Amino acid sequence: MKITTFAAVYIGSYEVSLKVFELAAKKPVRKIDHVRARIELGKDSYQKGYIGYELLEELGNVLSEFKKIMESYRVDAYEAYAGGVFRDVKNELFVLDQLYIRTGIQVKVLSNSEHRFIGYKSVAFREEFDEITRHGAAVVDVGGDSLQVTLFAEGKVVTTQHIVLGTMRLREKLAVLGNSAAHYEKQIEELVNKDLEVFKSLYMKKQKIKTIIFMGGYIMELMKKADKKNEEKIVSAEKFVKAMRKFYRKSIEQIAGELNLSNENDPLLVPFIVLYTRLTEELNAEEIWAPGVSVSDGIAYDYAQRHKLMIPSHDFDEDILSAAKHLSKRYESFSPHIDALTQMSALIFDSMKKQHGMGKRERLLLQIAAILHDCGKYVSLAHGPECSYDIIKKSEIIGLSHLEREIIACTVLYNTYPLADYEELADKLDKSAYMIVAKLSAILRVANAMDRSHKQKFKNVKAAIRNRQLVITIENQDDIILEKGLLAEKAEYFERVFGIKPVIHEKRVYS
Repeated sequence: MKITTFAAVYIGSYEVSLKVFELAAKKPVRKIDHVRARIELGKDSYQKGYIGYELLEELGNVLSEFKKIMESYRVDAYEAYAGGVFRDVKNELFVLDQLYIRTGIQVKVLSNSEHRFIGYKSVAFREEFDEITRHGAAVVDVGGDSLQVTLFAEGKVVTTQHIVLGTMRLREKLAVLGNSAAHYEKQIEELVNKDLEVFKSLYMKKQKIKTIIFMGGYIMELMKKADKKNEEKIVSAEKFVKAMRKFYRKSIEQIAGELNLSNENDPLLVPFIVLYTRLTEELNAEEIWAPGVSVSDGIAYDYAQRHKLMIPSHDFDEDILSAAKHLSKRYESFSPHIDALTQMSALIFDSMKKQHGMGKRERLLLQIAAILHDCGKYVSLAHGPECSYDIIKKSEIIGLSHLEREIIACTVLYNTYPLADYEELADKLDKSAYMIVAKLSAILRVANAMDRSHKQKFKNVKAAIRNRQLVITIENQDDIILEKGLLAEKAEYFERVFGIKPVIHEKRVYS
């Protein structure tokens, strides 16, 4: 059995880490080393808007050491990712270039949804995950830059929301007070309470949470403090909050001593405690589960999945589709028409694989575009496509990159409007992404024309390529003059993109 030695490098706002894993088919991921270095990149990023020379030098030295460690393990592959601390800096490209020149390590900066999705995979690969989320759960990832809350109902993703309440950001906002300031915990609570209350009022009116799944710094130590005898990594919410509240008004040194921490002066310790406490209280959960994983574990799982070293039992594509459906419902656009359009789009896509040359991921993007194409009408009937574009671009859909959201948003926009020339979109899309938008919007236009009346007139729909035509065979009892006319209107653009003409072959069914 082939065993792949894989290294995950993650650059966060207050720490840089290296984890080395052994990956093998039909075996659990095995961690064989974990090295961490404290570098507070967030200080420069959040205060100055760029990463200064001294921190760049320090980061370069750490990555050089990590490279030596990887070489000592003779790793077969590695991936190096950076989170939000790099997304906000003005000199991102220069920093990445210098790191590559000095260390040979190519660092990729993740979008927020990519970052959280990779971290989320480290939890979702666990056997108990699906069972826990069936009963209502929230995956809460607390970082230095921000936190992410992903809500589940009956095992399905309801929403994922990015909240700019990271521990380093909170510390920087309160830096003028100093950690010795009286009621420091209360000051942090005042900063976080409003955002948490707004989140709760917007997304949890009908949502019942049984389990909070926490990821973030110090969570394992805090869980042990809350229940020393617990070996299942699950603690009742009431017991957890009670234990956390006992830390309030204690010094960092006292807390570190009680938790047996090697770092006695970490100023992020109190912000972590306050965030975990307030999140538990606001989400009103019954219990806390801390699986003890981080984004580095997610990087390994993601690599193993992409290279077919592991096959997850959890359906991650279904998470993305579920999030899109709930977003559509939020803007009151989800309907039988959306279901029909999604199915029709997928049917056309599957019937012409040889002609469009796209794969499974593009099929998923097409389905999401179909689900969300009408959401902008909630804002404006007159400017629905533009509003849909803006909603898609600004909404967090876990698992989609920034570019993928752009592709979906453009597919929706150009489902209605003529496709702009590439030169006009070159600042948003590269040529490959532009071609995907052209193809997906052409398919979506045809699928939309087939149910323009929103009455789902067709049954037993089939599609096949015959003699340079896309023949859509339908059974129907109703008049389809409208659909035929609209399809003829859309056919020119479809034919221009694919060199194939869509036509309807009708089978009348009489009751």
